[in-house]
Amino acid sequence: MRFLIVGDVIGVPGQMLFQKWISKLKETHHADAIIVNGENTGKNGRGINPKGVDFYMHLGVSVITSGNHIWDDKEILNTLQERSDVLLRPANYSSGCPGRGYTLITVNGVTVAVVNIIGRVFMRDSLDCPFRTMDSLLTFLRTKTSIILVDFHAEASSEKCVMGYYLDGRVSALWGTHTHIPTADERILPKGTAFISDVGCCGSLDSAIGMEYKTVLDRFLYHPGMGKFKVEMRGTMALQGLLVDVDETTGRATGIQRISLTDDTIQCPKGHDDTHYAY
Repeated sequence: MRFLIVGDVIGVPGQMLFQKWISKLKETHHADAIIVNGENTGKNGRGINPKGVDFYMHLGVSVITSGNHIWDDKEILNTLQERSDVLLRPANYSSGCPGRGYTLITVNGVTVAVVNIIGRVFMRDSLDCPFRTMDSLLTFLRTKTSIILVDFHAEASSEKCVMGYYLDGRVSALWGTHTHIPTADERILPKGTAFISDVGCCGSLDSAIGMEYKTVLDRFLYHPGMGKFKVEMRGTMALQGLLVDVDETTGRATGIQRISLTDDTIQCPKGHDDTHYAY
């Protein structure tokens, strides 16, 4: 069984690139299901709204994961409750938050669990321990399936790496999101878990993690409160992600491969609004 995993989709250019290529990538790589991190889908590169969820579902995505920006567009709060089977928020936020951090889907007649957790190192939110949260979730999920896939939305590569080894043999795959820069450490850990520190993103390469570099530079030169990040709408775009192969019987990973597709033909429409351009 093969899963196509795509890193954080950033704003309108990310949406355009994703829509243009995702079906072709699925067909070319014979993927059985698509998982995407959608927390940066909004026009300003933060949050996702209900139309964003429809956008991904229309394109055949099975599960949308997220992270710290899931709360940025308040329109999504009801959707987190109503569509918790396809849209996840990190499981280690307070249990009082809307939505949930895992879902069970059926792929080729086989039950698959997808989990979303978030790190604590260099993150501003008050969060429950992601390690103990995973222990608790696995007590339940492993009674349902041996195929468990985890998006760990975290800043520190050390935290992601340690989580990979902590869960090795207990989950099929763990990949990092949030930093938007793909790492070259993809591998299958000793007990059978596919791991990479970060899968990258879907947005402009000519940017600072998908944002106009000047808006980021001002914060370094002057003050953290200076300026407002703006999505980079120009330049070469890149769709970055991962292919993971999993044995349906054992739940162990049998293959892992980074993917990166570049496209310099994407032209973002002038005067676009926060509705997803495909609708």
